Amino acid sequence: MKDQTKLIHTIPVDPLTGSIAVPIYQTSTYVQEEPGIHKGYDYARSNNPTRKVLEDLIASLENGSNGYAFASGLAAIDAVVKLLETGDEIVAVDDIYGGAFRLFTHIYQKFGINVKYVDTTNANNVAEAITSKTKLIWIESPTNPTLKISDIATIAKIAKANNCLLCVDNTFASPASQKPLDLGADIIVHSGTKYLGGHSDLIAGLVVTKTPELGEKIKFIQNASGAILGPFDSWLVIRGIETLNLRVKQHAENAQKVAAFLTSVDLIKNVYYPGLSSHPNHEIAKKQQKYFGGIVTFDLAVDEKEIASFIVSNTKYFKLAESLGGVKSLCCLPCEMTHKSIPREKRYAAGVTDSLIRLSVGLEDEEDLIEDLKNVFALAKERISQLQTVL
Repeated sequence: MKDQTKLIHTIPVDPLTGSIAVPIYQTSTYVQEEPGIHKGYDYARSNNPTRKVLEDLIASLENGSNGYAFASGLAAIDAVVKLLETGDEIVAVDDIYGGAFRLFTHIYQKFGINVKYVDTTNANNVAEAITSKTKLIWIESPTNPTLKISDIATIAKIAKANNCLLCVDNTFASPASQKPLDLGADIIVHSGTKYLGGHSDLIAGLVVTKTPELGEKIKFIQNASGAILGPFDSWLVIRGIETLNLRVKQHAENAQKVAAFLTSVDLIKNVYYPGLSSHPNHEIAKKQQKYFGGIVTFDLAVDEKEIASFIVSNTKYFKLAESLGGVKSLCCLPCEMTHKSIPREKRYAAGVTDSLIRLSVGLEDEEDLIEDLKNVFALAKERISQLQTVL
């Protein structure tokens, strides 16, 4: 069975009514025949039929044993970190999502869980950072926002050799493009808000485990902590996933053309996109991803936050907003938005400068998106001339 057919037919027909669409079970509790005797559902925090369809679906797409749906991507990350104990260590990618950095550094570090940040594009850095206390290796591939690619299979071998869990944030690639469990990872997390939902209309997080044993631990944490995804948002993610493969393919095709155009712009110093042969991790991306993704980032030739802010504030089709992965193109300035919680020196060390701009390339016609960028760069040149005249 091919991927798209598997995706569509993993979503079941409702056995009660024959409904082709998954019903939304908007209920808090379930009637029991006798105390403890029920149809598999007793309280909606513990289980919900709509959420269960989503959880089984994401497990199937990622070739995992179990899937779990949470109220946000950060709630999903939080559940994984709760597998650890005081004194444990995490080795994490240095170019990490700002929300994950905030959670690791400002919440869990005070509980005695230490985090080391390394450039995971070099697997040797991971191996050298591991100590007897290291219990979890945390990578994003591609990373947010500089789109670094880590060799998941190699890092998985390092993790196994050191009795560590490997968790991969697969949000940017999605299961339509990359399957980290097949490459040796133990856990996958997703912000379902992004490509899985796909329409910028929900907040959700997902965790997929490789083994039932790990799945049972995450299930316990999900039920005990209570950060579950509600039935309506579960239904929205299911509906979004139905077109995931088609959308991700088109996002990537558009992004490739946008990235190629950006390489010709004299205002730009660096373009980061794994689909460009100039990307330092291009060959690894080719090996482990089906598509190169819908995110493109670039640095301006002048490291000026004011000019970068001007550009993201004056595009027509690229809307200035947090988040990514929706059908409409978005742009953001990470230093002031997604990565503002990371100290400037740490941001710069990871490549997140004050002039780094992130584009989430949507499903519009690529000619219109490129024209939008041409226009804003022309305006930016005028703005730079004005500022130089004043000086």
